[in-house]
Order: sequence, then C-alpha cells, then structure tokens
Amino acid sequence: MAPKEVIFEGYREIIPEFSLFQESLRRPFPKHLRVNRLMIEPADLLRFFESKGIALRRSSEKYDTLYLAPGLEFPGNQLEYYLGYIHPQALTSCLASLAISTREGSYVLDMCAAPGGKTSHVAQLMKNTGLIVANELYPSRHIPLGHTLDRMGVLNAIITGYQAQQFPLKERFDYVLADVPCSGEGRFRKTEDTADYRKPKEVTWLSELQKKIILRGFDLLKEGGQLLYATCTYNPEENESVVNFLLDQREAELLPIELGLDYEPGLVEWKDEKYYKQLKKGARFYPHRLDSVGFFMARIGKRG
Repeated sequence: MAPKEVIFEGYREIIPEFSLFQESLRRPFPKHLRVNRLMIEPADLLRFFESKGIALRRSSEKYDTLYLAPGLEFPGNQLEYYLGYIHPQALTSCLASLAISTREGSYVLDMCAAPGGKTSHVAQLMKNTGLIVANELYPSRHIPLGHTLDRMGVLNAIITGYQAQQFPLKERFDYVLADVPCSGEGRFRKTEDTADYRKPKEVTWLSELQKKIILRGFDLLKEGGQLLYATCTYNPEENESVVNFLLDQREAELLPIELGLDYEPGLVEWKDEKYYKQLKKGARFYPHRLDSVGFFMARIGKRG
C-alpha cells in the first residue's frame, strides 16, 4: 500500500501532534450551526428539531447557541434556515465574533463582511443595538450579504463597498473585525483521492495586502478600541508576521483570548524571523484539537 500523502509538511515543526493533524485532514468537515437569538431561543429551536427527529449536540459548554448537527445533511434546506433561526457556520468562524467581545450599543466595523455570518453574529451579540458597518468591496457579494442580514433579522447594520485597506478615516470605531483575504489553508480537507491542496502563488502579495488592512483597521479604532484580526490559514507569514508588523508600526498591544475551547498559542518565531513575545496571546486553531476550519486570530487593543 502506498504511503499517505503528507499535507502541509512545512508546518510539521509548529503544529503539535502532527500525525493527528494529518489524520484530521482526511475527515469531512462536521456540520455546525449557530442559533440566532434575534429570532428564537436555543431551547425552542431544539424542541422544533426534536419534533422532526433531528438531534443537535452542544459544540461548547460555554456557548448555548453553537451546535453540532451530525444528522442534518443540508441545513440550508430546513424551514428554520429560511426563518432565520439558524445559520450554518464553521465553529471557528463563530469564535471570531465571540472573541472580539463587542458591547451593546457599540460602533463596529466589519472590514470584509460577505457573506455575513460574522456580521449577523455580532448583531446578535449586541442585541441589534448600536451600529455595524458591514463593508464588502465586491458589488456581486452585496446581494448575498444583504440577504443574510435580512434573513437573520439584523436591524443595526449598513453595507458599504470600500477596499478594506482604503476604508475612509472619517469615523472611528469601538471595534473592528478584520477577517482578511488569505490563502485558505484551514479550509482544506483531503476527503477524496482527487483532492489536492496547491499552495497559492500569491501568498507574498496576500501578506502585503493583509498588512495594509490591519494598519487601516487599527487606525480606524477609537482610543481604547479593539481590533480582531483573523484568517483561516496556518501560514505564519499571513498570521503572526502580519500582527508583528502592526506592533512595529503602531502603539498596539495584544489582548488575551478567552473562549473556553482548545487552541494553541501564537508563534514567537518562524524560520529566521523572530516575533514579539506577546504574539503568544494569539490563538491557533487546528482541526485535530477542535474539529472545524483551521483558524488564526489575534485580539489587539489600541493604547490610550
């Protein structure tokens, strides 16, 4: 029997229990749901699903709106989806909205908002108070973004269409969410023989774009504001290197991330590059530790 292909071999030294990580990439993604409290309480939704013979399992003891739906093949075909009661969303994607810890009545910018999962989640956490600016560059994505916000009962958001790295500096925000364009390594699973991950050629270009976005996001914060930088990739050049660049350029500091779920701390070095020690406060989510999309996030404060 031919040996199994080793995927992401270049990250062997930074990913703990690398063999388990490799095994996790050969399993399909689990189906996670977020219950939308703007429209229904979790207990009521569970009763609706139980009456149809569908059992949901809590994804976290801490958060009662996050569920695993092992027997639900197509969540988007359910009536509860169209009613805005549920939103199919990767567990780690939901954690980004939770990590930024927005307060009710806040002024929030989502720099790269489509398709709207995080924007609608933040609106839910803020109980439709304050204002969320959902920015999305591409007009073709405004329709699905608007549809998601409408379906989920979001009343406190407006949509804009700026390049994230050039978002106007006329306003300042309490919170900025920057889930930036990335190489998407965390979304890869080799569930078929034909599946093959090919590293994008534009990683260097991506990291330069990410640095511009994180700088603009930070500059859009009010004094004492918070920025959540996130990617769905493992590459330190798109993660720690980008955050380290911000720490070099601005009066920024990393804040702890407390989610009650398994993750690895951020790296303080990669190849020949050394990072600030506070990068340990970043969070790396691997699929063998938390069965979802691979993710990185850093919660960043503006001193003042």
